Amino acid sequence: MSCQSKKQAATDDAEPQLVGPVFDADSTMLFCAQQCDFGPRTMNSTAHDECEKWIIGKFKQYGCEVTTQKADLKGWDGTTLHSTNIIARTNPEATERIIICAHWDSRPWADNDPDENNHRTPVMAANDGASGVAVMIELARIINNAQTSNLKSQISSLGIDFVCFDAEDYGTPTWSGKEDENSWALGAQHYANNLQPSTSNLKPQISNLKPQTGILLDMVGGQGAKFYQEGLSKHYAQNILDDVWQAAAEAGYGSFFVNQSGGYITDDHKPLNEAGIPTIDIIPYYPDCDASPFGPTWHTVNDDIHHIDKNTLKAVGQTLVQYLYTIDHR
Repeated sequence: MSCQSKKQAATDDAEPQLVGPVFDADSTMLFCAQQCDFGPRTMNSTAHDECEKWIIGKFKQYGCEVTTQKADLKGWDGTTLHSTNIIARTNPEATERIIICAHWDSRPWADNDPDENNHRTPVMAANDGASGVAVMIELARIINNAQTSNLKSQISSLGIDFVCFDAEDYGTPTWSGKEDENSWALGAQHYANNLQPSTSNLKPQISNLKPQTGILLDMVGGQGAKFYQEGLSKHYAQNILDDVWQAAAEAGYGSFFVNQSGGYITDDHKPLNEAGIPTIDIIPYYPDCDASPFGPTWHTVNDDIHHIDKNTLKAVGQTLVQYLYTIDHR
């Protein structure tokens, strides 16, 4: 993704009023580490292919119906990128659907690293990739547990499309001398243009439904992360922003979700919004970071598991639980 502007603010935590299951940050941390164990999941790599199988297996393990959307996409440099969007559905018969999404590929170049010698080194992408996927897998796990236990699910009428977008981070590197906003979020662009997997065993009247709303998770595990209200999200989906930020306050994580604007970001939510799915981007903003407004590890070799904070994962994950389990009451 690319950043176009930035602002800052702060807020205090509200007294927690939790609903829904407990989001397990330790489990999420493990899911993040397990992705990193494959190495950088760069396009067309063995690590990428192996991690794809792992992600599919985890969502299936936790009760999701999984399909894939494969496409050969063209990178900014003409490289053919063998891309796979992974779509994991809960409650596939539900007509009321929300997409929760993140990208799962790694940036091939650490082009924001302070050491220029690393600018062509692949990024491990523990935060910028794995963290969002890990949060989604943990959500799938705890929702599945709630639905299969004696705990009656409070979201039985809601269907969730967990979508792992590919080829998000193959955008033009700084050293290329080029700048092409459309070179980012290629998998999301493809999804938005097609809206459904190329193969599906779902009933046609269900599989042809697109989600009514969406939430994008990007870099949701960084140390010291705060989440401001991103500009495109405010333009297309202010009501979703308001509800998610309210959910954060109710869950006791208001200090993580800052009630001020954080600039306009080119990210996977852009093609979704343009395709008529109002989608917000939960993405950090570091107003005092000289290295990047996305934080000190963004597009560097330090974006590794050692720089992931399970408190950030917990804040985002429990906020999403709060939102999902109160969405019908807002």
